[in-house]
Amino acid sequence: MSIRRREFLAMPLFLQAPRSTDARIEEIQTGFEDYLYRAPYKFGGKEVDRVTLLNVHCRLRSKAGKTAAGFAAMPLGNVWSFPAPDIPYGTTLAAMRSLAEKIARITRGFTEYAHPLDVNFALEPAYLDAAVETAREMNLPRPIPKLCTLVTASPFDAAIHDAYGRLHNRNSFTACGKEFVHYDLAHYLNSEFRGEYLDPYILQTPTPRIRMYHSVGASDPLTTAEVKKPIHDGLPETLQDWIPYNGVTAIKIKLNGNLLAWDVDRVAAIDRVTTAAQRKRGFTGWIYSLDFNERCPNVQYLLDFERQLKSKAPTAFPLVQYIEQPTQRDLAAHRDNTMFEAAKLRPIVIDESLTGLDALLLAREMGYTGVALKACKGQSQTLLLAAATQKYKMFRCVQDLTCPGAALVHSVGIACHVPGVSALEANAREYVPAANRGWEKKFPGIFIVKDGYMNTAGLGGPGLCTQ
Repeated sequence: MSIRRREFLAMPLFLQAPRSTDARIEEIQTGFEDYLYRAPYKFGGKEVDRVTLLNVHCRLRSKAGKTAAGFAAMPLGNVWSFPAPDIPYGTTLAAMRSLAEKIARITRGFTEYAHPLDVNFALEPAYLDAAVETAREMNLPRPIPKLCTLVTASPFDAAIHDAYGRLHNRNSFTACGKEFVHYDLAHYLNSEFRGEYLDPYILQTPTPRIRMYHSVGASDPLTTAEVKKPIHDGLPETLQDWIPYNGVTAIKIKLNGNLLAWDVDRVAAIDRVTTAAQRKRGFTGWIYSLDFNERCPNVQYLLDFERQLKSKAPTAFPLVQYIEQPTQRDLAAHRDNTMFEAAKLRPIVIDESLTGLDALLLAREMGYTGVALKACKGQSQTLLLAAATQKYKMFRCVQDLTCPGAALVHSVGIACHVPGVSALEANAREYVPAANRGWEKKFPGIFIVKDGYMNTAGLGGPGLCTQ
């Protein structure tokens, strides 16, 4: 089946008669930017030292003829979203770039007047089909994962939401409720949400301050003595220097997940350095999160880790706020890796596995008690799963994809509009600050952090505030 035929079949015949608030896509334009990291970022056993940003511009038109432009950007995080030890970095990146062009063509072909939620709901199947076609065209040895497709499609979805908010002079987070959409949440989620809309699940006014998580990669130096190759660019190069520089109060720790002694020693060392740096500042009340990037063999590894860490660094584990995706992302293939025992200690958060409501429900069945919401999985999905996690009373955090510039603004927007999010990760300032240039003047509270918190002033404006 050709891509054009699939585009035709993807058209939303289920849509009701257009509302006056609906809009149609007039234009989609894409572009790419490449950046080298100032220092490599190690997670999941791999080091990343570069990033390609996918930029998407779109224009919407209302039935009355009014138009508005939208913009969004997202890193093509191929190492994270398309892990494939048998495929070179350049090949998985090329696959995402090719898929992005197909997604652009599919999205341009959507000719209905609709709400952004319905555009994404209608087109996601065609995006997934395009991923299958891309893998076949490139003769890849394995399929493109759904997570990778979501990442590639995310700036298209966000740009449409941004334009839609601007079209109505409303913040995009407040333009997805009953006043604007055709369907209740049961249409997108399940019957438990019949008669409900997003309005009560989204803050109409953004939370004014959000705590920022500073990331410590598995190869990041903690002290000056550990710096092997100084960068000399004026920014901190160690954890002990980053803490006073940004007033860091929350630290995300990247771990190996298959080297228990190393993981325990790493957290103990980070706790020693952090305690000394915070004592020097006269600050108490910092927190940690632990990210094993799905490399733990089973839940027993976590239980052994907790026991050994308490023995080696008694002050560290009590400061852990949550633990992120400890075991393999394919939950259905590893149903025995349940998290019930670990979740008695701290919230266990699903991340890489979270690609839709079906994955969320399976994770709950397996003992996961929290979710990582991410801009890179799409604005539409994020809004819908934010509602689901609140109904199911799950822990909520917002995570990064080393998001700079507009992508970071989008991430902060999610964190300050979803109730219950107390902190978010933001690490582009550590690894690729060059991609943030120009944004400091527009959002100094986000891009210039001195007290460990991001000030969200300005994020209640029209659209997603990404341009």
